[in-house]
Amino acid sequence: MKPNFQTMSRKELREYVLAHRDDDEAFYALMDKIKQNPNRGPVFPAPKSIDDLKHFPELLEKHRQRKQEEQ
Repeated sequence: MKPNFQTMSRKELREYVLAHRDDDEAFYALMDKIKQNPNRGPVFPAPKSIDDLKHFPELLEKHRQRKQEEQ
């Protein structure tokens, strides 16, 4: 019996797809979830100077927090 892909989180479904690579239904359910919420957060431009790198620790911490919230 297959799990209910609709009730699984994106992370859970991704892990399931990786463990069951031949399950097309799970793969398509994952792609549907990705299409529903494609925004992965802001995209930051590449630093243009050494001074721009001063803000890197702050940006990295924001990225880490966002990733933790997704889990």
